[in-house]
Amino acid sequence: MHGVSPSVELVARLRAAGCVFAEEEAAQLVEAAGDPAELEALVRRRVAGEPLEPLVGWVDFCGLRLAVEPGVFVPRQRTALLVREVVAMVGPGDVVVDLGCGVGAIAAAVRAAVPEVEVYAVDLDLAAVACARRNLPADRVFEGDLYDALPGHLRGRVAVVAANAPYVPTDAIALMPREARDHEHRGALDGGPDGLTVQRRVIAGAVGWLRPHGHVAVETGRTQLTGTEAAMRAAGFAVSVREDDETGGVAAIGSTPGH
Repeated sequence: MHGVSPSVELVARLRAAGCVFAEEEAAQLVEAAGDPAELEALVRRRVAGEPLEPLVGWVDFCGLRLAVEPGVFVPRQRTALLVREVVAMVGPGDVVVDLGCGVGAIAAAVRAAVPEVEVYAVDLDLAAVACARRNLPADRVFEGDLYDALPGHLRGRVAVVAANAPYVPTDAIALMPREARDHEHRGALDGGPDGLTVQRRVIAGAVGWLRPHGHVAVETGRTQLTGTEAAMRAAGFAVSVREDDETGGVAAIGSTPGH
């Protein structure tokens, strides 16, 4: 319904349902709907608690409109911190791997900022892989379990392994907003008993894939940060931490010795 402005009633319905940015959401829903009946169906689903982004089919991340499908992890704005850190560490021709890529948000944003970078992305979730192949060159997106899915010719060539691996402890998933816990695939949220199960595998596995002076960059939570740093040091990395108070983003950077 392009060119149609959201009604006052529509904005009021969304605000009453708890949508903080009701005007913006109303405009996106109107844009996504083909006719009034479809708009009403979308609004009812949003009011019932479904996340906005899969309903409209996209998310705005680092200035990019990325495809998102129902069930797939929706990129959070706090992950822009990790993107900025990766961008600062790479140049033309460098290889960046986005592990547990979801819709491919990190790889897509890094590629947009440094067009000559060589990006590869991996996810275990077939729905996420399908989205990532819409947001990235399809032949650079692989389905599989972390490093197992990467082509062997990348071994020893990777400048940065970046990962927003799940870091929510299993018992804490019940405390997440319902948009996440009820509508995103559990594998994209569940980080195991202490939230670090997948992270530890990402960090330990990076050693065999990074080039000299390479980095592993991981988004983590404030309560998981000590464990993330310990995992990096155990793998032989020098560790630095970046935080963004505005978005709540936390990034741990592991650098190979000598950098």
